[in-house]
Amino acid sequence: MKTYTNTGNKDTRSGFGAGLTELGQTNDNVVALCADLIGSLKMDDFKKNHPERFFQVGIAEANMIGIAAGMTIGGKIPFTGTFANFSTGRVYDQIRQSVAYSNKNVKICASHAGVTLGEDGATHQILEDIGLMKMLPGMVVINPCDFNQTKAATKAIADYVGPVYLRFGRPSVPNFTPENQSFEIGKALHLIDGTDVTILATGHLVWEALEAAKTLDEQGISAEVINIHTIKPLDNQAIINSVGKTGCVITCEEHNFLGGLGESVARILSENIPTPQEFVATKDTFGESGTPAQLMDKYGLNSNAIILAAKKVISRK
Repeated sequence: MKTYTNTGNKDTRSGFGAGLTELGQTNDNVVALCADLIGSLKMDDFKKNHPERFFQVGIAEANMIGIAAGMTIGGKIPFTGTFANFSTGRVYDQIRQSVAYSNKNVKICASHAGVTLGEDGATHQILEDIGLMKMLPGMVVINPCDFNQTKAATKAIADYVGPVYLRFGRPSVPNFTPENQSFEIGKALHLIDGTDVTILATGHLVWEALEAAKTLDEQGISAEVINIHTIKPLDNQAIINSVGKTGCVITCEEHNFLGGLGESVARILSENIPTPQEFVATKDTFGESGTPAQLMDKYGLNSNAIILAAKKVISRK
């Protein structure tokens, strides 16, 4: 079985900051807007080197989205930055009306997603943002798994013309994908080949899926692991091909099982190849305060939960 090496834990928000820094050097049309969270979004370097292209709008997220939409009319490529809760839930009307409906070239970049925001608690965490954003016509939704992939995704979305939601996180997580990778929107990545069960994972759960696959292999269960970094547009064919081989599937996400990756996969399967499916996700609940590790454990968002789901879904074949 193919294995992956953690080259050192890094936070994915720093991958966004690194990608934005490189874009600042190579694309004069890239501008950045922040809602009073420059340090948290790792936008410091862009601000330092390109002050004329950086706009601090303060705690006025709705205004930030409106400004960004207007900037696209002049050919700019705005990257907005704040917590995922404030990037989506707080400003959904502005995103829908000013960005999605008009198909504006705005990149909505959201840190501190999911429960791994941790000690800030339920009011600052969001577990429904993927659902909110994927339902908007024309909106691309990307949820990379580590520092390197977040950096690559940040650079890639500057070349894509149209609205994008880029989701990443606060905690340091294993960094295991190639350093100078190319990023293709909508193209799933096969990490491990398997025959008994398909594991479709996104974001922080990709590493947990790899760890689960390793344990399952030791127990004689062959798991296929696919990194679904783009939730919309989804790589339908990669999913159908894999599930056609294994006969069952688990979807893994740091998000509510209502409205997330799992439901998108369920729709594809129901239309093409009805298949037993298990969901590793939060179950229609808000989060709470705690360390990221404590919360991942409590809400069943780790390798142990994936192992249990794999055995359950295999028994349903």
